[in-house]
Amino acid sequence: RVTRLAPSPTGALHLGNARTFLVNWALARGRNWRIVLRIEDLDTPRNKPGATEQALRDLEWLGIDWDEGPFIQSGDLAHHRAAMVSLAGRGLAYPCELTRAQIEAAASAPQDDPAGGGHELRFPPELRPPIAPRPFDQPSTGWRFVTPDRAVEFDDDFAGAQRYRPMDTIGDFIVWTVRGQPAYQLAVVVDDARQGVTDIVRGDDLLESAARQLLLYEALSLGPLPRYCHLPLVRGADGRRLAKRHGDTRLSRYRELGVAPERMIGLMACWCGILGDRAPLSSEEFRGRLDLATMPRSPITFAPEDDAWLLNQS
Repeated sequence: RVTRLAPSPTGALHLGNARTFLVNWALARGRNWRIVLRIEDLDTPRNKPGATEQALRDLEWLGIDWDEGPFIQSGDLAHHRAAMVSLAGRGLAYPCELTRAQIEAAASAPQDDPAGGGHELRFPPELRPPIAPRPFDQPSTGWRFVTPDRAVEFDDDFAGAQRYRPMDTIGDFIVWTVRGQPAYQLAVVVDDARQGVTDIVRGDDLLESAARQLLLYEALSLGPLPRYCHLPLVRGADGRRLAKRHGDTRLSRYRELGVAPERMIGLMACWCGILGDRAPLSSEEFRGRLDLATMPRSPITFAPEDDAWLLNQS
């Protein structure tokens, strides 16, 4: 079995990222999965110089290793283009040049974008052109997937039984961007399939994305389907996902201030139900004691006391 660590160079890794990557790594090493490291760099306008190198240093500082990679997602798009040729040629994708304002005039309220890019609008089927096979000959135009009007069900290893209707929440979603690159949903499906990924561990903000991705697996005949394990997010005291508004929670900040990785891992262990109180712990100890069955089911709250403890001020 194979899993993947997939940091994005759109910014520095923070405590929430660290917790997910550490759990992913611990599950993989505890269950003898191979680990692929993939740098998901297709969100080019948001990529930050040096972010990839910094992410690698942060992962290594935590004691996280991998077996293959790092693979740079943008380095080989031939498989993604082949997937688009297949979808377009079977009438399962179509070019769309409608503006946000035009879509908004016909669509419902904006949906949260699980890939982290702000808000997506539901694209209603009435805006869809006639379904027909077509060549993939407009690579600098946005393309949308013909979303079937049915539910998608799957069993998540942590979140349990799931059921979504992407047609109701997002409609025909983007699979190819105006930058001439695969969109997030298509990119991860094609890369996971060709890299043999069988087990995906990530935050539960991507649960609905899994439904879209399973539709693409089916449309592209990319079996076998992966297993998913979606973990509750780390949030700030205001209940919103951890971000700059909650202060500087970058791993690099703590690393540069001299925080020991064992202290960071100890905080993660507390959040994961391994420890009742914060205490230093090695990555190997974390791996040996992690148990999904005893992990908290609700979101984790990063509190000022956590930051103070990391800095050894309490």
